[in-house]
Amino acid sequence: MDQGRPMAATTKSLGNIRRSFEPWNDPAAKPLIEVDGVTKRFGTFTAVDDLTLGIYSREFFALLGPSGCGKSTLLRMLAGFETPTEGDIRLDGASLVGVPPHRRPVNMMFQSYALFPHMTVEKNIAFGLKQDGMASSEIADRVAEMLKLVKLTPFAKRKPQQLSGGQQQRVALARSLAKRPKVLLLDEPLGALDKKLREETQFELMDLQQALGLTFVVVTHDQEEAMVMADRIALMREGKIAQVATPAVIYEAPQNRYVADFIGHVNILEGRIEGRSNGALRLAAAGGIVEVEAQSDLKAGDTAFFAIRPEKVRIGRRAPEDFAVNALKGEIWDIAYFGDVTLFNVKLSTGEIVRATTINAARGIAEPLTWEDEVWLTFAPDAGIVLTH
Repeated sequence: MDQGRPMAATTKSLGNIRRSFEPWNDPAAKPLIEVDGVTKRFGTFTAVDDLTLGIYSREFFALLGPSGCGKSTLLRMLAGFETPTEGDIRLDGASLVGVPPHRRPVNMMFQSYALFPHMTVEKNIAFGLKQDGMASSEIADRVAEMLKLVKLTPFAKRKPQQLSGGQQQRVALARSLAKRPKVLLLDEPLGALDKKLREETQFELMDLQQALGLTFVVVTHDQEEAMVMADRIALMREGKIAQVATPAVIYEAPQNRYVADFIGHVNILEGRIEGRSNGALRLAAAGGIVEVEAQSDLKAGDTAFFAIRPEKVRIGRRAPEDFAVNALKGEIWDIAYFGDVTLFNVKLSTGEIVRATTINAARGIAEPLTWEDEVWLTFAPDAGIVLTH
């Protein structure tokens, strides 16, 4: 199966935003970047393991995963700093294997930014153009264009140490874009910024990528960063791809427990299939019966896992009218107030902890829930999903 293409799209859109840009759902579309059966070994250690992936022109694509999962190694192979042990990497149909970094229509922006401290902003941006032998007049025009693009024209004569972290990040971005690559590779580009600036810069990068019409491939371990910026995310684990999909599909329809658990918060309850009722799959889980709207080949007696996000679990003091299914009773064990939402950890009679969140739409609450309150957790049949592994 081509891991660059998700399963065929259904008529139901997952998430609040349905993008009009979806070349991966077009059978006639050909990826700009093709990673074909690539393996990379360092001695006896396999960093990337028989990986196949397609990335499309003008896509903002994120490689996401924990440290050591192989995402940076894959990025370095795209840049030409590492050579695949096996397999091929093609750009626009042409193999990149054996092509040195400076001869690829690809540029890379490093996490450290790697700016020259003794050079001004404009000279940092011009450096690669001079190395390529571009005429001085063209360099001046291109540098001016890049400065305007990243809104740093007034800072052209300053040196990196005279800039803020966000400004240094934009200088590095301008230098990477100055050579007009077909693909821009970004290795943890926002890692050095503080949280608020990082959030602002995410949207700046998205706007810039859209304006330029370039293909961006970003490596990050920050799930929120990937969810905000990317058209699609490839979540990696131990050198392989666990799932490739849009942020909404990754979040709402993870293919396995690893994906569900890595992205956001999730409750995963192990259960046993009891059969079907009115088209819904019935599981005995967490001391109750869970009914889920799910298409599955699972049969009675099979082990399965019910996954549901905390924001899809309702919490209240009163028992629901029908508490035979999709209703679990427990005791509030922990509470965390985040301002916009409140998180409740509820301990069930089985000892399992289930998380539920409520939106704090009002400033005051007449009867707030507190520690040791007995509560009921309820959820709709389509609120969660069934996973087999």
